[in-house]
Amino acid sequence: MLFPTLTFGLFFLAVFCAVWSVRSNEWRKLLLLVASWVFYGAWDWRFVPLLILSALMNWGVARLVAGRANARWLVIAGVTLNLLVLGFFKYFDFFADQAISLMALAGLRQDPALMQVILPVGVSFFTFQGISYLVDVSKRRVAPASMLDLLLLMSFFPHLVAGPIVRSADLVPQLQATPRLNRGMVSMGLLLIVWGLFKKAVIASELATQFVDPVFQAPAGHSSLDLVLAAYGYAVQIYCDFSAYSDMAIGIAALLGYRFPRNFDRPYRSASLQEFWRRWHISLSRWLRDYLYIDALGGNRGGRFRVYRNLFLTMLLGGLWHGAAWTFVIWGGLHGAALAVERAWARGAWTQRLVLPRWAAIVLTFHVVVLGWIFFRAASFGDALAYLGGIVVPASDGLTTVTPLVLALIVLGLAMHALPRDAMRAAAERIRLLPVPLVAAGLAVLMLVVDAMRYEGVAPFIYFRF
Repeated sequence: MLFPTLTFGLFFLAVFCAVWSVRSNEWRKLLLLVASWVFYGAWDWRFVPLLILSALMNWGVARLVAGRANARWLVIAGVTLNLLVLGFFKYFDFFADQAISLMALAGLRQDPALMQVILPVGVSFFTFQGISYLVDVSKRRVAPASMLDLLLLMSFFPHLVAGPIVRSADLVPQLQATPRLNRGMVSMGLLLIVWGLFKKAVIASELATQFVDPVFQAPAGHSSLDLVLAAYGYAVQIYCDFSAYSDMAIGIAALLGYRFPRNFDRPYRSASLQEFWRRWHISLSRWLRDYLYIDALGGNRGGRFRVYRNLFLTMLLGGLWHGAAWTFVIWGGLHGAALAVERAWARGAWTQRLVLPRWAAIVLTFHVVVLGWIFFRAASFGDALAYLGGIVVPASDGLTTVTPLVLALIVLGLAMHALPRDAMRAAAERIRLLPVPLVAAGLAVLMLVVDAMRYEGVAPFIYFRF
């Protein structure tokens, strides 16, 4: 069930009316929990029990951990169970294929694996939520949640399938209190939903279908100009696609009375990769920093080279989290190596004198990010190398197919980063002061205009497969 569809609109309207028609907070949470399972089951009902069992397992282990002074092995067991679920569904096919390839190199012929594992939508997100909850309970950062609250934390449909990764410390206290809805939350929620719909349905979908996908699928048939612009186009596409989902998720949660943290903050105006990861997919970046880089690997403790190692491993594993393919590993390794070089450069005695102007640092950082996106988008490592080769050595028969509309969308997607940080909040404050009928009519017209502008059909969000 996709956000920008009539089916979801009717579903959400029914949920909105139901939850605000009951006075009991417990009944409201039960309604939201059932609605979340219906939302998830609309994709495939067979995986709803997996979602429920994952939440119950984390709830049970956390209860055992909270009652013991030294529960390190219980935490390790709980985290391992979460990783086994993630590993089986996400990486079984990948490692089976690699094993068959290695055996073939050794002269041992094997048939392809008979079992093809279906990847449940959002398994990476709710698994990471479970792990963070267990670790936070073990370190006394949060108190154990009730079964109902934890089930809803891990199943809540606005962030279930593509984030943001909302931690228990942020959402559980809100679940424990009776939510209130005011005009400020309504105006902000509706504005974010319309803004996200525009970014997804108009910019991201149009760029993908009209330019980016054809160029990446057949780079040899396109000119070097097309290849460069398609790389820029994909940078805009993935930003608009993913930030659109986050915007809509935050807006939908606001209409239900809950506040989600911001997940994007104009990432392409970053002057360093460290700053980029503070602005891009903020909930995941903080998760990797807090639970992998600091808790698991030791963070900045130890010598300089251990810090560089930890940075590299964190991003390498972050790349693998995105998908079971060597392209994601290369993408993560590229970011990890660049972060380590950036840290070493900043600490060097003589390199500290070579400070780029901020505008130049932004341009350099953006192009490092775009280089990484080529590996992220390519179907294979070989395709990524062929794509880069086509930029350096253009094909003699390559065609230039970029259109003025595509150029305008790329420029518009990058120009969004010039908006002030609180532009949405300021706009919502102005909308809040207008008469309700006028606001409702204006938003309805905007949604109709956006719907008329979008390409036929609604493609799944990019991060659904992660």
